[in-house]
Amino acid sequence: MTPVTLGLAPSFGFGDRTGLGTPGHVAAMQQSGSGIEPIFPQQSIREMSRTKRTPQQVMDDALKGAEAAGWTGKTGADADHLKTYEDVEVTAAVGFTFFTIDPSGHVDQHADDYSESQVREKLPAVLSACPWMADYKDKTITLSTGTEIKFTSEVLSRAAVKYGKAIEAALDLSRHIDRVHQRLGRPYEIELSVDETEQPTTLAEHYIIAEQCVKNGMKLISLAPRYIGNFEKGVDYKGVVASLEKSLFDHAAIAQALGPYKLSLHSGSDKLSMYPVLARATKGQFHVKTAGTSYLEALRVVARHDDALFRQVIDFSRDRYEIDRATYHVSARLYDAPPSKAVPIRELEQAYLEMWEHVPAGHGFTKPGRQILHCTFGSVLTNDELGPKIKACLEAHPQTYRDVLADHFSRHLVALKQGM
Repeated sequence: MTPVTLGLAPSFGFGDRTGLGTPGHVAAMQQSGSGIEPIFPQQSIREMSRTKRTPQQVMDDALKGAEAAGWTGKTGADADHLKTYEDVEVTAAVGFTFFTIDPSGHVDQHADDYSESQVREKLPAVLSACPWMADYKDKTITLSTGTEIKFTSEVLSRAAVKYGKAIEAALDLSRHIDRVHQRLGRPYEIELSVDETEQPTTLAEHYIIAEQCVKNGMKLISLAPRYIGNFEKGVDYKGVVASLEKSLFDHAAIAQALGPYKLSLHSGSDKLSMYPVLARATKGQFHVKTAGTSYLEALRVVARHDDALFRQVIDFSRDRYEIDRATYHVSARLYDAPPSKAVPIRELEQAYLEMWEHVPAGHGFTKPGRQILHCTFGSVLTNDELGPKIKACLEAHPQTYRDVLADHFSRHLVALKQGM
């Protein structure tokens, strides 16, 4: 089995931090009767570092797992959250086909909060990266949805301060991706991720980012803006879905006008309430990326077969949480989740792993136990005692792991298909 490019087909990324999850991912695809293409090998450089796995290991584990589970269809391979030339080279060398550029380190995360005078003060430092500003001056674009985007001087200046350096960095990395693949003689496609920010990507910012990337030769197949609302790890969408729906239709109209390219949803695990809306707004041209939820379902296997080990994981994760949460957008607090010794065996899974609860419209919720476990995956899996014990438990109970993943991801895929 060789990974391929998937083009504009709807796609779903199954990140696997244990190397043992792919049979369950395949089962979910088969069980849901999916019309969605999978990406089984998917891992970010950050995740590889935290789990001490190499790009080759990630690729081998996913492809061998898919073949063993009887998968005969296509798969892409996502080298996720790339930031450097070296990231590109090590992932391209082993056959990844879908390259997710992450220029978030070059985004001014506070730009939306600056006053107009602060924006003017900061603008000169980024002007060299923004030769495009004059192209949009006083321009108005009307989308197919009827929404107007007005490129006023203030809108352009703030976009330049917020994203100017990020666009420049993304284009530089995309050129390197192209050089590497010209040398290798292999096809590739690019996703651009600007979602890892606190502040949403406006329609004007999306338009500028995408048009500049396309005009400058980036093979853009997918783009992940920062949408409105909150996208916390391990829980459903936190926001008003009706408001998100209008915004998604506008973002999708930009993607159609300038590409077409897919709209991508990162932190896509468990966002079931918004999946039908995403699929409907994009007319099926979407990519959804998941990662940590497969690890959490691995811990469900541990909870069912070795509650003593699960309690160890909980206690260890609670000790690590305040340190490990630093790179995540989460709201769980330790005092909202009970220590393991305070939870009866029959309630452990509910307290720390369950998420299938009714979400009142417009409210969202946080499952603190689930988020605590989510953020600490790297510390747990690389711990000399816990990591091998978890792997041994999964290897001893492969059917349980397959079944919980099939159930979990079938819900995701079916919800997406409802909007297609």
